Amino acid sequence: MTEAARVRYAYLGPAGTFTEAALRTLPHIDRIDPEPCATVPAALDAVRSGAADGAVVPIENSVEGGVPVTLDELAGGHLAITREILLPVSFALLARPGTQLADCKRISTHPHAAAQCRRWLADNLPQAEVTLASSTAAAAAAVAEDGSEFDAAVAPRIAGERYRLEVLANEIEDNADAVTRFVLATRPAAPGPVTGADKTSLVAFIRDDHPGALLEILDEFAVRGVNLTRIESRPTGDGIGRYNFSIDCEGHVAEARVGEALMGLRRVCAEVRFLGSYPRADGARIHLRSGTADADFRDAADWLARVREGRG
Repeated sequence: MTEAARVRYAYLGPAGTFTEAALRTLPHIDRIDPEPCATVPAALDAVRSGAADGAVVPIENSVEGGVPVTLDELAGGHLAITREILLPVSFALLARPGTQLADCKRISTHPHAAAQCRRWLADNLPQAEVTLASSTAAAAAAVAEDGSEFDAAVAPRIAGERYRLEVLANEIEDNADAVTRFVLATRPAAPGPVTGADKTSLVAFIRDDHPGALLEILDEFAVRGVNLTRIESRPTGDGIGRYNFSIDCEGHVAEARVGEALMGLRRVCAEVRFLGSYPRADGARIHLRSGTADADFRDAADWLARVREGRG
């Protein structure tokens, strides 16, 4: 394999995060040079600047919902989603060798990890103070430092192996079925081909705050039989009442029902930012309602053409 064939992918670091584990599930991992970054914005900025070919970042968790910093960074534009990754997550309580559970008075972890282990921490370490870190691996690294102010970290086991910490308790997450969704972001390019099991992501900016603004957006999808898999409102930062909607829907922009829905949004919204069409990580095929297949849209267009020509 030549050096020219290799790609550089940034990810939310440091080494030992769930994000690194997600990155290592990508195909051709032997050709990928992972580059840990301190924050999600830093990872995505590396892509924008050309310092990295892509970035793997968390976007959604099945327990805590969307990751705000990722949603806001993607809404800023100049990036495209080309792949999604679903990763089951499990947490452990990690500490320096010789530490006992009763010794854990100060714990460090990422906000999402703290939320997903809230019940276990309350039941087992009710007096412990939890301090939030930029990532679970950063929390583990801080615990491993000589003279650390922290006694333990809530992090994945891989972080314990990386920073030579012992597992005081394993599988401490409150929901054993928790899954985090990650995306691979690259610089904008034409989306890949339709697979029949695709997802499209976009950001819609409402023109102004008025009754029915959200309904106008939803109608563009509903009347064309496009199912939404996620929709979240995020403030634009331009003032109270100014929002955008981060949206994932089933289907590919090359399919008529999705393309027409996006054209409809373009008419009613101040701005629509297309983030990409890409294969679903679960491979689930889309079951189309009657009248929403590409052939149905072509038939309707042909009929309208005949009507306009007096042949209807």
